[in-house]
Amino acid sequence: MNKHEIKISFEEYDNPAQLNEADRALCLEATEALKKSHSPYSNFRVGAALKLQSGRIVYGSNQENVAYPSGLCAERVALFHWGANYPEDPIESIAITAYTDDFTLTRPVTPCGSCLQVIAEYEKKQDQKLKIILFCQDGPLWVVQGSESFLPFLFFEERLAQS
Repeated sequence: MNKHEIKISFEEYDNPAQLNEADRALCLEATEALKKSHSPYSNFRVGAALKLQSGRIVYGSNQENVAYPSGLCAERVALFHWGANYPEDPIESIAITAYTDDFTLTRPVTPCGSCLQVIAEYEKKQDQKLKIILFCQDGPLWVVQGSESFLPFLFFEERLAQS
């Protein structure tokens, strides 16, 4: 038997004011994206903003549907928009925030497994980890380098890419 250990690290800040100017600005963009959430069923709004190498910002917000599986998370809305429109302009970072009127969020909300797998796919495509910034209105802010910190056993099968 071999025993293995996986460790992750992340930075925690009290609020966005402690970040550098570019990351603070991206958090503001994610908050703007939050306003376009279509979440009449859960009342749980999520906003995401991608900062591309060119400086362009790509937005996403969660989009619910009465047939729950038909909705899509904010992260994937932003990432798929990038993939369809700006795939030659690498993603540097993503800021993600959430808000609900129903209760106070006291810690950042992390991306779901499906969103993490999509983040991982695009990190692999551009051969570069993303800076992932997670925050909420009334809690700490977390900065993580790359999707593997959340999902260390990502699904990749190299043989699927062979012809």
